[in-house]
Amino acid sequence: MIQMFNPPEWQRPKGYSNGVTAYGQMIFVAGQVGWDSSETFQTDDLVGQVRQALTNIVAILAEAGAKPEHIVRMNWYLADKDEYNARLAEIGAVYRELIGRHFPAMTALQVAGFVEDGAKIEIEVTAMLPA
Repeated sequence: MIQMFNPPEWQRPKGYSNGVTAYGQMIFVAGQVGWDSSETFQTDDLVGQVRQALTNIVAILAEAGAKPEHIVRMNWYLADKDEYNARLAEIGAVYRELIGRHFPAMTALQVAGFVEDGAKIEIEVTAMLPA
């Protein structure tokens, strides 16, 4: 079971939850960049890389018998926070298409760089498959 928590007197967060409780089998998904299964970047566009990274996450979760609604935490690592914020509406549309209207606890950080040249984003996930 997964339950989201947001104190009622706080402003509703946009696209995430402030807290989550869950129990069951934990699934840890390593950071996924926006490359395909052959480790090739098909685009240098941020939104395209978000789409591919989320597609990769959904595929990995499926291998564990999980679905996007089992995600309890996401960490987003960004090459450029200004580009991310400028394209948030497009990123949100891709997120809802692939993950749905499920908003786990999230963190987003701008980083100095990635191990994989050409990456603009890396997303790691923790999911909980109900017992």
